[in-house]
Formats: sequence, structure tokens, C-alpha cells
Amino acid sequence: MNPLYVKVHGNDNVAIIVNPEGVAPGAEFPGGLTAREHVPQAHKITLGAIAAGAPIVRYGEVIGHALARMEPGCWVREDMLSLPSAPPLEQLNLATRPPVSQPPLTGYTFQGYRNADGTVGTRNLLGITTTVQCVAPTVDYAVRRIEAELLPRYPNVDGVVAITHTYGCGVAIDAPGARIPIATLGHISRHANIGGDPLVVSLGCEKMQPNRLLPFFEPNVIRLQDNRGFAATVAAICEQAEKRLVELTKRRRESVPASELVVGVQCGGSDAFSGVTCNPAVGHFADLLVRAGGTVMFSEVTEVRDAIHLLTPRCADEATARKLVAEMRWYDEYLGRGGADRAANTTPGNKRGGLANIVEKALGSVAKAGTGPIHHVAGHGEKVTAKGLVFAATPASDFICGTQQLASMNLHIFTTGEGSPYGLAMVPVAKVSSRTALAEKWPDLIDIDAGTIATGHMTIEEVGQQLFEYMLDVASGRKKTWAEQWRLHNALAPFNPGPVT
Repeated sequence: MNPLYVKVHGNDNVAIIVNPEGVAPGAEFPGGLTAREHVPQAHKITLGAIAAGAPIVRYGEVIGHALARMEPGCWVREDMLSLPSAPPLEQLNLATRPPVSQPPLTGYTFQGYRNADGTVGTRNLLGITTTVQCVAPTVDYAVRRIEAELLPRYPNVDGVVAITHTYGCGVAIDAPGARIPIATLGHISRHANIGGDPLVVSLGCEKMQPNRLLPFFEPNVIRLQDNRGFAATVAAICEQAEKRLVELTKRRRESVPASELVVGVQCGGSDAFSGVTCNPAVGHFADLLVRAGGTVMFSEVTEVRDAIHLLTPRCADEATARKLVAEMRWYDEYLGRGGADRAANTTPGNKRGGLANIVEKALGSVAKAGTGPIHHVAGHGEKVTAKGLVFAATPASDFICGTQQLASMNLHIFTTGEGSPYGLAMVPVAKVSSRTALAEKWPDLIDIDAGTIATGHMTIEEVGQQLFEYMLDVASGRKKTWAEQWRLHNALAPFNPGPVT
């Protein structure tokens, strides 16, 4: 491959290297630029001289200031630039440029499971939820028994999911922060993919009693402390599980409009290509699904914070913009109480993949939100019921973000540059790679390769359309994601900003 770089915006004074092996000193690019040193793939190269103290610009935005003069063709490393201040929350434009909604897309459907509460599932699962970590090993044991002994008799049921977690006791259950994990787990326990009706296993003495987890709902509860011994407890769980399986096996897929899809999008193991390839492709997917009447949630507060000035003008109205600002402020204060700030977000893998700092990472991350108006903002622990493009506040941690989005979504898209085998048990997770090299390295983990955008073989719109059609097939059960095929799923990780006692 000839030396090749990607420049995103006309004002950029750096670009990222496309060649998988990087470029060697003396490599000449079309247009006359010569590399002064080896620059690895995805890392930044200066397009011209940059004076000490001058801004370094990518995506048309300042991602830092040069600590020393840089000549044309230099490798820009993280230790060569300073971190700029985050955009002041008091000086943002609010709903000043909401994009014009594009014409609706009609006729798109998928085969889903309609539920009595109005939600639509993409899978037909038996869900066994728990009120406290104490009972998790018992439930896991029971699930293995159910899978081996009962599930073969109910082929119309896709599987059994143990909704286990680390919450439920040893916490200040009435503290204001406790609302977030309790609400999140309550919504997950009534997930669309389990028909909104779980079997609940409780210990009996825990702080998060079933009526606190599921208020205004009368679940079928098995309390371990009411049973005589382990074997009797497992038998009781299996007996109640079979009653639920009898009901679940009656469910049938039916044609429903694409507007019933609620898709969460997030990124993990991001690199400098993420904001050029996979995230913009997911953004185009988001535009298409919103035009079809569906819901797309983007999240990860610290990976939005430094691009917030690009988002508040896009809000549909001022009230939505103010709610978005409020979520940024809440998290600034939360990090401050912990003695941290947004700079703690970037990982060694992010930096290895060419991301200099959280500003550059955030500017690429928000590309997942597409180009349309932001219709709604959901706070931590809130279930999303609005249609359109929604910002759902979550931490950027893959596991916590996925857990909080799971409270609302029936499909998940996960973009990655460095690679991750991440998955969730209750919803299909489609993984989109930023680089073709990763898709070739992990052909049985990556579902969609967006690296073809960087090489010019496909456009953002073409990959976004491919993803749109693929997700309709996944929602219908016609296709399975790799994570689903391998049964890869991460443990739930509820966000608990409250004190532990």
C-alpha cells in the first residue's frame, strides 16, 4: 500500500496514518508530504509546521496545544501536547441549530415478540432475576440444570438468563445514589426479551427486597431462607422455571415495524480510526433507524463532555439542551468528589491506538450520534421510552454503560478499534471494527468491518446501510452476532454512586 493518511476536516493540521504497518522515515504521500520518522498506524502526523503553543487541530477542533515546535511529517505523540480545558457549561448554545428532520423511512420491519406491556422483544428468554449477590451461585447452578434438563423440551425458547449482579445488600439502600442501581436492575428484570415477567430469587434478609426492586409488580418470588437445603431450593427454582417455560414457548414472532427497535450504541477499546470509520457508520445507522421511527441511545458522559458544544445546539428544544448540560454538570461534580477528572478516561489501549487524550476521543465518540436532532435526555437509571435520538446518561465503563443501556434496549452495537470480546446475555451485541486489520485478526468476533471506509473501498453511508440491514436480520432471529453464537456475556455492573456500609 502506498503511504496514505486520513484528514477529517479542512482546518486540520494533523492526519492519521492508514497503512497497517505505519509509514517509514522518508515515505512520500500524495500531495508532497514526507514522513520525518516512523509513524504507526492510526497515529497522527503533522501536515505542516506547528509552532510551540499553537493549537493542534483534528475534526476541525482543538485537541491540544503543542508543547514544542513540530516540523511537517512528525509523529504527534500524547506527551507532545497539552490538554485543553473542557467547554464551559455556562457558555453553550442551547438548541440554536436543531437539524431539520430527514424524510421518514417507511416499510422496514422485523420479526419480533410483542409483550403485554407494549414492548417488543428480539429474543425469547427465560429470565431469573436476583435481589442480592448472595443467591447468584445458587441461581447459576439452577440455570445449568434448567438448560440441561428442561430447555430441550421447549425449543421455541432461546435460552435462560440469570440476572445476577453485585448489588442488594451492604449498601446505604435509602441513600439518594441508591436509586440508580435499583431502578436499573428493576427495568432489566422486566426486560422485553424475557416478556416483562421474571422469576425472582431472593435470599430473604437483604436490603433490596423484591418489592423495592419491582414496585407495583407482583413477581413470582422464591426465598432461599424459606427452603430446607440447597437441593430443595434448586428444585423449587426449576419447578417455577418450567411453569414460565410453558408460557414462553407459546410466544411467536410476528412482523412489527422497525420503530419498535431500541438500540444502544457504545464504544470500547477505541482508537484514532473509531471517529473516522466505525463511529460515523454507526451514526449513519442511527440516522436511518430514527427516520424509520425507532430509538437510538448514545451514552458515556466523559466521552461526550469535551464535545458537548457540538451537541447542545442540535437539541430539539431548549429544555432538552438544559437537561443535557445538567447531566454533564452532575458528572463533573461526581468525578470531583472522587478526586478525578475526565482525563482519567483514556486507557493505555486508547493511546496505543493513536488517541492522544480525552478531547480527541470524545470528538470521535459522538460521531455515533449521527447528524439528527437530539430528542430526549434520560438520567442515570431512567428507562428510555421516547422515540428518536436519545442521550442516556451513563459512565463510560463498557460494563456499566452496557448494564444501564440494557434497562431500555433490545439490541446493542459496540464499536472497537483495539478489539473486545464484550457481550451481553439478554440482547444481541453486534461489534463493528474501526480497522480492517482487526476484522481480519478476529474474523469470528467482529460482525461488521468499517475499516473499508479508511481505505476508500466503502463509504460511511454504505457501511451504515449494511449495519442497518444486518441489525434488522439480527432482531428477527435470522442472524446471530458472533458474541451471541459464542455465548459471550459480561456480568452486569450496576452503577452505584451511593455509599457502601
